Amino acid sequence: MPFLDKLQRWAGQRPHDTAVVIAGRRLDWEQLRDAAKDEVAGTKSVTALCEANSVDFAVKFAAAVAGRRQCAVLDPAWPKSLQEDIVRRVEACADSASVSPDDGLADGPAVSTFLIGLTSGTTAVPKAFTRSRRSWQQSFDASIEFFGLRQDDVTLAPGPLAASLNLYALAECLYAGSEFHTLQTFDVGDVHAAITHDRVTRLVLVPTMLRMLSERGMTGCVDASGIRTIICAGSKLDARTLEAARRWAPNATIYEYYGASELSFVSGLGLSPGQEATAGGTGIGRPFPGVDVRILDDEGAPVPDGSYGNICVRSGMVGNGYLWGDDGEAMRCFGDWYTVGDQGYLADGELHILGRRADMILTAGRNVYPHEVELALAAVPGVSAAVAAGMTDELRGQRVVAGVVPSHGGISATQLRAGLEDILSRHKRPSQYYLLAELPTTDRGKVSRNLLLEWINARDPRVRALGA
Repeated sequence: MPFLDKLQRWAGQRPHDTAVVIAGRRLDWEQLRDAAKDEVAGTKSVTALCEANSVDFAVKFAAAVAGRRQCAVLDPAWPKSLQEDIVRRVEACADSASVSPDDGLADGPAVSTFLIGLTSGTTAVPKAFTRSRRSWQQSFDASIEFFGLRQDDVTLAPGPLAASLNLYALAECLYAGSEFHTLQTFDVGDVHAAITHDRVTRLVLVPTMLRMLSERGMTGCVDASGIRTIICAGSKLDARTLEAARRWAPNATIYEYYGASELSFVSGLGLSPGQEATAGGTGIGRPFPGVDVRILDDEGAPVPDGSYGNICVRSGMVGNGYLWGDDGEAMRCFGDWYTVGDQGYLADGELHILGRRADMILTAGRNVYPHEVELALAAVPGVSAAVAAGMTDELRGQRVVAGVVPSHGGISATQLRAGLEDILSRHKRPSQYYLLAELPTTDRGKVSRNLLLEWINARDPRVRALGA
């Protein structure tokens, strides 16, 4: 089961408590249950749900996974032609198990597929993978335990529900019987208003959002002392974002974790108020409850402790595989160990993540992972944020370049080089630095290394080469 049996339970026990508040509209547990029940009768065996954040989204999503039904959630920002292509593929590939209007609002068999997940994309067709009801139920149990989600929590996930981070947060709250909030679109002022007026205790978001909320929240004197949990995913928190979040939300435990849509949760850590973090560190905590982690080479053999290789996972939360888009590398298995190609290493039981193999920079025959460079740069005084990438070089194959957003005033390449001396090995240090007016990010708030290279090559006014 994912969450529908639990939804029925909360509607029976606490019918008039708030279940969801989306874009200013509120549904209590009874209203959400009844609206989803009414929707089920007209819901097909496979639904392609493509709409902006709203309470209607929550209702339709609940109905779309009732019984043996399956749901694919599409990003409404994708081009129309891409949406239509995905709908055709979903309807052609999905298991069309018979459903009946009389099924009601109940969870289907635990082993059955309920979600057709889609990797992010704007022009290329996203890969599609499937998840069973049992895999999400086990994920809920693990995340509720790890993050300490309580029924008296009020969760705000201000990003699009089409993104897996926010869709999971919605479903997790429905499973736990905990109040869920989101906005129609992300807006710093609206998030601050929700925190102030809606008793928000828990934030689920990506680091770039947290950075904006924290810095502008301190400037605008927005009280975030009532927030007790902040959960970040998408990339590891840099030192400046962590510092800003701690000052703005002094009572929050700040969690970051590593996972993938196909694998679910892998590892994570929670930093209590005042707890020190390693400057420029790549550690991302210990395995989640119910998860085993190993580092294996490309043949599936274990590597020595401290050596890097494929981060491989064994757990009941792993997805079923792909409907389309699998090139044999996207998700590999070695027996019952699965990997999506992320590289890392284990040290004293903690997982260190270096990044995707596809992001790796090969410079003069040596491997450099931009994620490690970015974390090191973010720990340098005067750096607000950083992004690194590999630029084509005739002599070395690639060379490491980095763009930085200064925290205040300006910063020189000499200062950056000096700041990295004790943090980063010489061969990993950038050969060229660029001053950025803003971080190159996707429409979902994730930093884009390819976009940095495009800006540099196009001499975009948002990027300027730094001299000594």
